[in-house]
Amino acid sequence: MNIGFISLGCPKATVDSERILTQLRAEGYAISPNYNDAELVVVNTCGFINEAIEESLEVIGEALAENGKVIVTGCLGARGDLVKKTFPELLAVTGPNSVDEVMTAIHTELPPEHDPYIDLVPPGGIKLTPRHYAYLKIAEGCNQKCSFCIIPSLRGRLVSRPIGDILDEAEKLVSAGVRELLIVSQDTAAYGVDTKYRLDFWQGKPLKTRITELVRNLATLGVWLRLHYIYPYPHVDKLVELMADGLVLPYLDVPLQHGSPKILKAMRRPANSENMLARIANWRKICPDITLRSTFIVGFPGETEQEFETLLDFIQQARLDRVGAFAYSAVEGATANELAGAIPEQIKQERLTRFMEIQSQISAEKLQQKIGQKITVIVDEITDTEIYARSAAEAPEIDGLIIIEKTMDLAIGSLVDVRITDADEHDLYSKIENSLNR
Repeated sequence: MNIGFISLGCPKATVDSERILTQLRAEGYAISPNYNDAELVVVNTCGFINEAIEESLEVIGEALAENGKVIVTGCLGARGDLVKKTFPELLAVTGPNSVDEVMTAIHTELPPEHDPYIDLVPPGGIKLTPRHYAYLKIAEGCNQKCSFCIIPSLRGRLVSRPIGDILDEAEKLVSAGVRELLIVSQDTAAYGVDTKYRLDFWQGKPLKTRITELVRNLATLGVWLRLHYIYPYPHVDKLVELMADGLVLPYLDVPLQHGSPKILKAMRRPANSENMLARIANWRKICPDITLRSTFIVGFPGETEQEFETLLDFIQQARLDRVGAFAYSAVEGATANELAGAIPEQIKQERLTRFMEIQSQISAEKLQQKIGQKITVIVDEITDTEIYARSAAEAPEIDGLIIIEKTMDLAIGSLVDVRITDADEHDLYSKIENSLNR
């Protein structure tokens, strides 16, 4: 029995997809790469911004047209009324983090033919990433009330996983060959807050459900650890100290969203931008090698030209290493839609272009400073002429690459020392210094 599967959205959705795929294989289903061979199709959707909603609806429509039997899950599935109204012929619609509900819908339409065999599932489960890195989701939901975001209404309030379960899963992934664990959730630094840092156990050892304690124990597995989606709580300074100690990659993904106190207040985000600049300086003091990544929104309701200039001034002072930005999208259900001062789409796009031009220049200057340095990288892809890799400063799929001149045979997932020879706005170019053979 063949199941088609389409996964859209962020790494948290990727983890949900991997869990469904692992359960499917455990129950004897095969995964089909095309519509014609599939007996039904599962679409894991995204519903964060309007562009994502449009993409999800387009993919659902395509799956129905090409196959006819479709189950929808994921964040857009949480808005079941919209999906069912648009596509009443769907077999089922479920929300995010709904493995059991998806499997029930599949069983109804396509009951499993035989008992599961353990060898149908590879070690570490089914992964949508290359085998040498994996996303590790440590919590579901979010307690923040950002006015532009509907994630809490889609995924619910923060629910932290038991620390012992996370460490067991991480250990299995490492045993299966994973060399880099990317820690994700909606609000990673808040891990354990909902449980009041409840005591749990791993391998007979008592541990508190706290992000710093989780990182310390994940570090014992001997692989790269990378933290994503870090809300700038005061205790993030402790995480930076762990980066300086070499327990976790010196890479901090902090979505700052804006630089204007007025706009940040309207977003319901920390609004003291001067304090944030001081914190950034302090993080760099604690860990000089730290790479700072962030995301920003331009064209938020009420953003005057002066507010936008304040944002531009902020990024020029902060000089962040990696930055993503998008124009504000009036997603249905977001309280920001009720704010006065909506920005015309043309102005949003003009501001986005201006923002990215300045940040591209900052990025290019910072990458130029790396020419001549020797750094350790992990190999992601190999072609006939080039090797594509990443260092501690690059997360997969969202940051640039380190392109290596191919002068020797390497394995995907291997670590190698390279010397940086050139740079552009996004990528670095290098030559192999020596293979680390590990």
